[in-house]
Amino acid sequence: MESPQLTAPEVALEDARRAAGNATSGARPDPEVVPTAQRRILDAADCCTQPGEIGALLRKEGIYSSQLATWRKQRAADQRAALAPQKRGRKTDPAQAEDRRVRQLTQDNERLRRRLAQANAIMTIGSSLDSWLFCQTAKPYLAIGFNQSRPEVTTL
Repeated sequence: MESPQLTAPEVALEDARRAAGNATSGARPDPEVVPTAQRRILDAADCCTQPGEIGALLRKEGIYSSQLATWRKQRAADQRAALAPQKRGRKTDPAQAEDRRVRQLTQDNERLRRRLAQANAIMTIGSSLDSWLFCQTAKPYLAIGFNQSRPEVTTL
């Protein structure tokens, strides 16, 4: 069934009814337009070449020009993202990456604790050795006798 041809005043009246929300064709569309409708509206808007065609399209669809501008920006961003080079290979799971990082840090922590314990043991042995060597080298001086008034050692 073909729709009757409307005259210019009738088209204007129908557009005014749609803009006012009194469209005869049905209920006003949802403010949240589904993505397929967005693509359809964007394609239709891209095809508009004459002055006033985009305004008529916006009134027909029941959307604002700011929505159309936002959708165009989103489409351009999506197209740029699609052209960006993609990382090849296996995609990393964030949870596995975090577990791997925790495991690596734990291993580093244990390694550094072992090195610290080893360094402490070396310093303890070194200080014990120094005190033992001091005692061994001081014994002859103590046995011989150390004169407090003169710093040099007296010999017998």
